[in-house]
Amino acid sequence: MSDAFRSHLEKFIPLESKEYEQIRTFFRTETVRKKEDLLSEGQVCHSHYFVLKGILRKFFINEKGTEQTTEFAIENWWMTDTFSFLNDTASEFFIQAVEKCELLSIRAEAQEKLLQEHPVMEKYFRCIYQKAYAANQMRFKYLYGFSSEERYTHFLKKQPKFLQRVPQYLIASYLGFTPEYLSEIRKKHIS
Repeated sequence: MSDAFRSHLEKFIPLESKEYEQIRTFFRTETVRKKEDLLSEGQVCHSHYFVLKGILRKFFINEKGTEQTTEFAIENWWMTDTFSFLNDTASEFFIQAVEKCELLSIRAEAQEKLLQEHPVMEKYFRCIYQKAYAANQMRFKYLYGFSSEERYTHFLKKQPKFLQRVPQYLIASYLGFTPEYLSEIRKKHIS
C-alpha cells in the first residue's frame, strides 16, 4: 500500500527512496470499519487522513437533524477538518468511513515536524491544498449555479466512481436534496 502513497507523492514532488522512507515514518497505518467515525462534532481533529483504500465522508447535522455531506475522499485523496486541525479547536463536523478503509494518518504535531525536516513536503501540501481549494470553488459554483438535475448530471459525468460505490442517500445529501428527489431524477435519466 505504501507504494501507492509514494506514487501519489511523486506526482507532485521528486523523492529519493531514502527520503520517502523517512517521510513514511511520520504516518500511521489505520484500518477503520464501515460507518466508523474518525471524528465527531465537538472533538478536536488531531489527524489528517490519506485514503489508501475505501471512502471517507465529512458531514454535519443541520438544524433539522439531517446529515449534510460536504465532502468525500476516495483513494489518493485527503480528509480532515482543516479549521479544527490547524487551530486545535472543536470540530463542527463528523468524518466517517463509507466503506471499510485503509488509511495513513498523520497527527498535527508530526506533520509540523515532517514539514520542518522535509521541506519538499511543504510544496506537496501546498499543491494539495491548492487543488482542494479549486475543487471547493467549483463545488460552490455548481451548488449555486446549477439546478438540482444539472448538479446530478454533472456529478454523474465527473465522478462515476462514486455512483457505483456510495449509497444513493449519501449522494443525495452531498448534492443537496432528498433521497426521494434523487430517485426521481435517476428515473428520468434511465427512461
